[in-house]
Amino acid sequence: MKYMVNGHNIFLIVGACFVSSLIFVEIMRRVAIFLKILDIPNEKRKIQKNPVPLLGGLGIFFAFLLGYMIFAPKNNLMLAVLIGAFLIMLLGLFDDMTKCSTPMPNKYKVLVQLIVAAIVVFYGGLELTKITLFGLTIDFSKIPILPELLSMLIIVATINAINLIDGLDGLCGGIASIYFLTISIIGFILNKFGGLDIILSLIMLGSTLGYLVHNFPPARVYQGDAGSTFLGFMISVIFLLGFKTATLTSLIIPLLILAIPIMDTLFAIIRRKLKGQPIDHADKEHLHHQLLKHFSKKSSLLVIYAVNLLFSVTTIFYVLHRKVEVTVCYVILIFIVLYLILKTDIIFDRSKK
Repeated sequence: MKYMVNGHNIFLIVGACFVSSLIFVEIMRRVAIFLKILDIPNEKRKIQKNPVPLLGGLGIFFAFLLGYMIFAPKNNLMLAVLIGAFLIMLLGLFDDMTKCSTPMPNKYKVLVQLIVAAIVVFYGGLELTKITLFGLTIDFSKIPILPELLSMLIIVATINAINLIDGLDGLCGGIASIYFLTISIIGFILNKFGGLDIILSLIMLGSTLGYLVHNFPPARVYQGDAGSTFLGFMISVIFLLGFKTATLTSLIIPLLILAIPIMDTLFAIIRRKLKGQPIDHADKEHLHHQLLKHFSKKSSLLVIYAVNLLFSVTTIFYVLHRKVEVTVCYVILIFIVLYLILKTDIIFDRSKK
């Protein structure tokens, strides 16, 4: 039977998942220390000075499972999501435990991600059939197999975009939390609390916030690739569910909420192409690296949170049809993006000038 969400049990869902995540993440932190599953600093991307226990992502996953069993409906779509989440966690755990010795080739990671995406899309029936952008509606269902392929692309791209930004204490978990919170607020505004996307957003919000308590600078535990890819997977599922349940009425909403990981990924691709490097080449020129040149870890994190919250507030104004506020936010965000491009090394190597 479908679990209906209302104003009285929102805090129950978030609170139960938050407390369980706090406990599960702490347990997995101790397990990681005992098994010596640690994130070892290196010269390519890591910025911490000492080894940090991994497996925090397992704590998030266990809290999500508990939330699912208590609050989420049981159907083929949720079964597909659970299977996909389990496979993504296995892939991430294997990568976390072997990356120090023999890193897994990226082509095998993408292959597993495609399999996971196919399970959700073809078995679960979760696909993007049409979108609205700037008042224009594009119907993909008129072209056979296109909705399925596009949905799989969204899942794989989101998984890797979220994984890519997981390079600073509290960054990935914070951005994911803001995403889940924003979708929940939009659901409240549109009175869409019965939708599966809102239920999953509340479950994931509590589960991610519980982890964030342990991961906020200075981090006591990392989620590893298992956690970041799982968060990316759940974000993509909620993304697609939003269009299925009509919570998301325009593509501009998820694009704005996820603007930071999307921009960071696009900037990384352009930067590496300009340097003649493969797009999966590790470097220290991501958004958080640019801020760390001028601020402390905590200050850099708070700056990114502030920008991400501005993007999220813009989407809420958009849903409320507040045109003046949306315009003002757009102008501010454009200046922020231009500053990043022109005044930092996020795309161009300014040290060569």
